[in-house]
Order: sequence, then C-alpha cells, then structure tokens
Amino acid sequence: MFSYDEYKEIIRLVQASGLPCDYQEALLRERFIISRHDVEFSVGRAHALSMVEDSMDFKANYFFQWTNNSYNILSRKNGDMIRDMHMRGHRIGLHFAVGGLTDIQAIKRQMIKEMNILSEMFDFEIKQFSIHRPSTDILRANIKIPGIINAYQDDFFTFSENAATDTGLKVKYLSDANHVWRYGYPDEKTLNGHDKIQILTHPFAWTETGHDNFENYKSLIEEKYGEMIDGIDGECKDFVEYRGYFTKKS
Repeated sequence: MFSYDEYKEIIRLVQASGLPCDYQEALLRERFIISRHDVEFSVGRAHALSMVEDSMDFKANYFFQWTNNSYNILSRKNGDMIRDMHMRGHRIGLHFAVGGLTDIQAIKRQMIKEMNILSEMFDFEIKQFSIHRPSTDILRANIKIPGIINAYQDDFFTFSENAATDTGLKVKYLSDANHVWRYGYPDEKTLNGHDKIQILTHPFAWTETGHDNFENYKSLIEEKYGEMIDGIDGECKDFVEYRGYFTKKS
C-alpha cells in the first residue's frame, strides 16, 4: 500500500498508454495523462519520489507551498533539492494556499506575486500553480491567467458539484487524498478508459515499503522530529549536550 513498487507500476501503466505529458503539451492534445504532485509536508519525500520517477525515465509536475508550517521552501536544504528536481527535468510550480481570500482578482494577484518571488529565489521561471484544498467557489471560477497554467482550469480538470467514481467527466481526475484513492484507481482499465486524465498524488504518502495511514503519519512525524533536531544543531551548538536525551544517537 503506497509503496514505491506500487507507484512504479502506476508509472509503467501511464508510460504504456503512450499518453504522459505536461500541462503545456496537454493543451494541444486530444488525449493525455498528466501526473501531478502537491507537496504538503515534506520536500525530502518529494525529492525521493522524483528519484523513483527518474529510475523509470519519467517526469512529473511538483507543486510546493510558499506558506506552510511543515517545511521552509527557501531553506538551503529544501531549495537545493527543488533546484535539483528542476535540473533533472521535473516541472516545478506553486501550491497556492488561499489563506482566507475570497475575491478572485485578489487571489490572482497574490498567486502572481508568489510565483514571481519563487522564480527570483530559485533562479528559474515558475509559471504554473495548483490550489491547496480549493473550495467549490474557486473551482467553479475556473481561474485563468494569461501565460500561466492552473492545474484546475477546465483544460485539465472538469468541475462537478457532486462528482463520484462513475461520474462522466471530460477529464478523469484521480487523487490519493487522505491516503485513499478518490474517484477511482489508476489501473490499466481506468487509464485506458478515458481520453483525458489528471492523476494527483501526495509525495508524503509514498515510502519505500509503504504504510497504512497511521504508520505513514507516525513515520512522517519521526522524520520531521529528526529534521528539527538536526536543524537546531546546524544553527547553533547551545544544546549539543542534550541531543542524546531526545534521540538514540550518542
């Protein structure tokens, strides 16, 4: 369950379909499969998943949050991993948290501002975004900005008020949200049964051996705990003598 081997099988099926492409290419195609990753809690797990993809000669779209309490997108460690992913051919975008904004024009301005900041900081252009937990009002608005890709615009996503697994949609949308596949599973039948597909996965959910939701959460907490201790030690040596108390390291 949610192991790298399972993910590799999904990649194999996508490749066998002959339909994998990025968002820009999909605009010119009658049939496509887009692979998208929204990065919620761990840049490290996103980087690891991108290496799994590289082993299959596969590239995907990764969207990172600017305002996220779980990771700092501009830390040296995270920034280096994101630049490395970009250099290896993965597409990088903004995973935009609306943060209480309701006016569509204000949302557009804020998204453009954040993409411009990240473009300058990473030294490569960011021209695509996905929205973090979009409301029905935002999905219904079908936000389009010239020269910028919205992962939820109607070219790649079909909005429905009450979509279910068997709802007939122009674009089939699959998601592993909450460690459960929503609206179907990306098996051979599903991938071959639709002309246009967008697959959303969350890298924090995927590990070498695979976990159920509880064990995955536990392992993620342990990783973040270790990152915090290493981060503190990297900044100063005020607490070196206490490290052994909080870790198994001597």
